[in-house]
Amino acid sequence: MVAGRLKLSAIPLFIIAGVLLGPGTPGPTIIEHSEGVGILSELGIVLLLFFLGLEFSLDRLTQARRLVMVGGLVDLAICFGTGFGLGIMFFGVGAEAFLLAGLLYVSSSGIVTQALFDLRRLADDETDLTLGILVFEDLAIALFLAVAGALATGAAVGVVSVGATGALVLGFVAVSLVASRYAGVVLAPLVRRMSREQLFLFAVAIAVGGAALATTFKVSDAVGALLAGVLLSGTEIRDEIEEQLLGLRDFAAAIFFFAFGVEVDFFQIGDVWVWLVAAVPLAIGSKMIAGFVAARRCRFSRRQGVNVGAALVARGEFSIILAQLAAAGVALSPDFRDRIEVFSGIFVLATAIVGVVIMRESRVIGRAVFPSSRSTRRRQRPPTSGVQRNG
Repeated sequence: MVAGRLKLSAIPLFIIAGVLLGPGTPGPTIIEHSEGVGILSELGIVLLLFFLGLEFSLDRLTQARRLVMVGGLVDLAICFGTGFGLGIMFFGVGAEAFLLAGLLYVSSSGIVTQALFDLRRLADDETDLTLGILVFEDLAIALFLAVAGALATGAAVGVVSVGATGALVLGFVAVSLVASRYAGVVLAPLVRRMSREQLFLFAVAIAVGGAALATTFKVSDAVGALLAGVLLSGTEIRDEIEEQLLGLRDFAAAIFFFAFGVEVDFFQIGDVWVWLVAAVPLAIGSKMIAGFVAARRCRFSRRQGVNVGAALVARGEFSIILAQLAAAGVALSPDFRDRIEVFSGIFVLATAIVGVVIMRESRVIGRAVFPSSRSTRRRQRPPTSGVQRNG
């Protein structure tokens, strides 16, 4: 409710609540991490990625292919590249630099889409590009989680093995996208006879089963959940599954962010302040630049480029998932593992709050930076460039 009044995402406030009620701050400890909280937290990760997978479809990617590819590649080159450079400066060339780059690279789909809805910007021309970049990042998550998980555990060392892991995940994504075209035909006779309760349990079983199957093949459970969502993305029951699972997803995701906050020890903030001073401005600036450059490459105006860049600043769920993966990475340096969760928690808080504020004021910023009327001409939208807008 507070987040709604402030027109912010609830994610930072859930984390703050966990920090304040957990053992990481002065005062009495009200909440401690438990096995039950851990199970709900894991379910939150699975359902977050499962819902991302449900948004994929061959039709959607085909219709928006130019915005997805151009915007996504510009965003990857600038944001991942600057993050990797920062990682090299702190840790040298290695897995730690790669993981830090990923943590700084991916925007929060949940925060961005909710902010677009709250600020009533879903109908803006440049929102197509914003959502196209998010689609590219969501696809990159599947590849990144698999490679990062292999690097963190030491299962993949070297270019060849990392490349093989990446190729395997891309193959899984491609097969899942194609299979989603036919999954509806195969599943239709089964799901038509299901009650609402049975459909709910069926969808949960698919999501959790996909995550479990992925871990069997030494791939991240988050990747398995995402691909399970991709498999059902082209079926006629997709919208009904989203409706059925939305409440459980929001509840489990809230527990996930809250549990993450419980584990953040603010007494260690002195150990990561140098990382934060460097990473937060770099993360904000790189997204602003990437969004602006991508918009200009796609023939949007300069003011629209400011809107796109501002919309992408907030980081969220993926940064936290990646930090937890890194904290458990036995192949990483102990110093990096000990600090990464504290860093990630404060980093997400900072970028999420600043990102939503900048996004709310982006039109004012655009008019101040680019006052010339020539730069404000709205681009004519090509008929095939639209990305599906899900509020």
